[in-house]
Amino acid sequence: MTNKAGAGTLLRATGAIASALGARTGQRRSRKFLLPAMLGLLAAGGGAAVAYAATDGKDVSPADRAAIEAVVHDYILANPEIIPQAIERLKAKQTAASIDEHRSELETPYQGAWEGADQPKVTLVAFMDYACGYCRAALPHIAQLVKDNPDLRVVYRELPIIADGSANAAKVALMAAREGKFMAFHKAMYAAEGVSSDAVKKAVRTAGLDPDKADAAIASDNGEDEFMGNIRLAQALGAEGTPLFVVGDQIFNGLVGPDVLQKAIEKARDEG
Repeated sequence: MTNKAGAGTLLRATGAIASALGARTGQRRSRKFLLPAMLGLLAAGGGAAVAYAATDGKDVSPADRAAIEAVVHDYILANPEIIPQAIERLKAKQTAASIDEHRSELETPYQGAWEGADQPKVTLVAFMDYACGYCRAALPHIAQLVKDNPDLRVVYRELPIIADGSANAAKVALMAAREGKFMAFHKAMYAAEGVSSDAVKKAVRTAGLDPDKADAAIASDNGEDEFMGNIRLAQALGAEGTPLFVVGDQIFNGLVGPDVLQKAIEKARDEG
């Protein structure tokens, strides 16, 4: 067998594998997603396949093409576990690339909308909505993470997408951030268990904010650019809702628990 082959055979073999997986999962879009992963698998299948990808294959005989396809076919059949492994590895790389692209914007807080270390080694970004019960449930988890990790900063990003009152509560949260009282309002707002007008007013009083300033913040369009920016970031990261956590090169959708986030913090610290 020669060490030359054309990209067409690799792509055909890849397409067949991706199509088979797509039929099995019922996801028509899986072929497009799996293509880079399958190319990696094919490259792992033998030196001829690697060399093959670097040529146009015009001089490859039908016998050589058949031989290369047979090597790839046999390798994947003998090692089927590498397919999901390769897919997960590809997804992790894509996630890390997306985070890196937006990291500065993600980790730069809106004025005082953060807690934890002044000079952090690790930053946990939390997209939250005051109408989100899972976000409320995450509060003690985050508090424990801050306590257990003195080098951790938590950056809060307002993502008011659930209820009609979410935006009003978020506007007051940004006002509280500007006045250095973000965490006081943040905790009081979740303790109020809702985003009604009365709940917001109660949280304003509890946090020691000026009620007139809070009313003015709600009536203004201040914060809307921040909200739209956060929505755009969340969409870029493949958010499925709130809460959404970003730490290091990992993204977590939903209430994942403190242990999962602690491991991510440790990984980010080790790689930092």
